[in-house]
Amino acid sequence: MSQTSTDPVSDMLTRIRNAMAVQKNEVNMPHSKLKEAVATILKKNGFVQGVAVVDATVGKTLVVTINSGTTTNYITEITRLSKPGRRHYVRANEIPVVKRGRGLVIVSTSKGLMTGDEAKKQNIGGELICKVF
Repeated sequence: MSQTSTDPVSDMLTRIRNAMAVQKNEVNMPHSKLKEAVATILKKNGFVQGVAVVDATVGKTLVVTINSGTTTNYITEITRLSKPGRRHYVRANEIPVVKRGRGLVIVSTSKGLMTGDEAKKQNIGGELICKVF
């Protein structure tokens, strides 16, 4: 069985959701620059505790630490917004606000991946990747 996915980001978010459902503290997945950038944004904003890239025998593995064993999950819901069959592009003034600012939207812009707030400040639109709260 192949580990290749048609939508790697969606696969990453599903792995995180599944790990939280069974109270796992960390998740391993195949590495890509996009998944690493999404995980880094989640770590920078306090939704996950750690992100590490580990060299495996074939390729690299991305290890996302959701929380320590003593704390609860920081993520309540994590949802993919733009899908391969239906891309969702927005202008800077159309970027949604999640839970009155308590959550965040990750946007893929011409200047790289960033949160919705950063994209609004730079007045850049792009593709909505996911929302987290």
